[in-house]
Amino acid sequence: MTQVTADFNKDNQNGLIPVIVVDAKTKAVLMLAYMNQESYEKTIATCQTWFWSRERQELWHKGATSGNTQKVISMTLDCDQDTVLIEVEPAGPACHTNAYSCFFNPVDSLENQFSQDTVGSQS
Repeated sequence: MTQVTADFNKDNQNGLIPVIVVDAKTKAVLMLAYMNQESYEKTIATCQTWFWSRERQELWHKGATSGNTQKVISMTLDCDQDTVLIEVEPAGPACHTNAYSCFFNPVDSLENQFSQDTVGSQS
């Protein structure tokens, strides 16, 4: 098997790659974050998630202050090696709002469209 590594040198990415974090057990999408080379390597070395904060411009260990750490079960790169999918065993909520997942805000106009499409397709 060929060894692959993340590509942090793509144009317009500023040395960052997106990371999709999912619960290894439930497969629920927990969060989207970004990694630089250092946080990627720390995640591999520690089997805990580390990210790069674009807002604070600093490395952060998920759960360092909240205790809601994420134990890495697996890491997979996409076909272009510029996005990571990480399956984790979470030790608490993923979201800073204390929600299980960061994805809980429905887009109203799309929900209405989906409802209309479903109703229309049943006629």
